[in-house]
Amino acid sequence: MGRDKALLEVNGQPLIALALEKLRALKLDPKICGVSPDSTAQLARFAQVIPDNFPGCGPVAGIESGLAANDAPVSLFLAVDMPLVPVEFLRWMMERAETSGAVATIPVSGGRDQPLCGIYSRRLLDGLRRSIAAGRLKMMTAVEEAAAALGERVDCFQVESVAAGLAAGIWPVDPPLRDWFLNANTPEEWARVKAPRAGICA
Repeated sequence: MGRDKALLEVNGQPLIALALEKLRALKLDPKICGVSPDSTAQLARFAQVIPDNFPGCGPVAGIESGLAANDAPVSLFLAVDMPLVPVEFLRWMMERAETSGAVATIPVSGGRDQPLCGIYSRRLLDGLRRSIAAGRLKMMTAVEEAAAALGERVDCFQVESVAAGLAAGIWPVDPPLRDWFLNANTPEEWARVKAPRAGICA
């Protein structure tokens, strides 16, 4: 993108502020993980920044640092560049994770895993660290290996299938479900995120 995505604005609000607002609406005390050293000072004004324990190792290192810095049994992670994920969905996913007891709860949408909008148990820490040390940095691979080492399962659920069985009003229809996991890794993707059909045009 040529700049820190977290500070891109939608309706006058930086993406980081939008993400933190959703987490606070869930009565959580959010922290910012996976931040480059160059961005730490800018983002620290929004919430506490947790430095990576394994710099340069991508999102899996951000998950590891977030789990390590939190004493809670499980933590919810939301990528800053997914501004269309509704807070109602996040609340529902937290309830699912509590009921299932799975060490990881990860939505699958459009046939793609969405591990950067997921819930992870602190019990995964050792396994994630082993994956990082071995250079296996793909998020789903690291999580699945860490879960398997514990003899536990990963709860990957199909968002579209769940939505089809839910009563009306539990999940919002605006923005449409197909747009929830749009993210902004390139200027072209950012344009899609901001498109009027996405419901948050600037």
